[in-house]
Amino acid sequence: MAISLQKGQKVDLTKTNPGLTKVLVGLGWDTNKYDGGNDFDLDSAAFLLGETGKAGSEADFVFYNNLQGGGGSVVHKGDNRTGVGEGDDEQVFVDLAKVPASIDKISFTVTIHDGEQRRQNFGQVSNAYIRIMNADSNSELLRYDLGEDFSIETAVVVGQLYRNGAEWKFNAVGSGFQGGLASLCNSFGLNV
Repeated sequence: MAISLQKGQKVDLTKTNPGLTKVLVGLGWDTNKYDGGNDFDLDSAAFLLGETGKAGSEADFVFYNNLQGGGGSVVHKGDNRTGVGEGDDEQVFVDLAKVPASIDKISFTVTIHDGEQRRQNFGQVSNAYIRIMNADSNSELLRYDLGEDFSIETAVVVGQLYRNGAEWKFNAVGSGFQGGLASLCNSFGLNV
């Protein structure tokens, strides 16, 4: 049975699941009824961060235009431009055993493509979640449902895998940003 997390909660991932090395990070969302005339396009990304909490280079930004990072240890499964359908809208595969030692954290984010220009924000998004699955057994290990805490934000840091000694933990972050992808990238030390 999967562990359900609250905002800010941290949980052991590999210590409580001995032998776990490959995880699938699923991110999902629904958009509310919206009469602004534009479709929603939400995008997930993973930022590979060093001990300073910053990305070393643009290669550490894994998203629909850069599907791999960390020497192939983090792989984005592709862009879902509509969000239609059941289950995960986008997924990121992580081989924890192969993540380079220089990477301390992997932050998972969701942004609204052109959110400011289209006057869209996370107040118009519902049922957003992140879940971590054992990639070998496809069983859900933990899940964090974001709730409806956002109104004007166009980018959200949903959760974070991070090292704790030889183990990996997960942090349910749920932190929103105004300014979309550019603001998010700047906070992780990248200029876009």
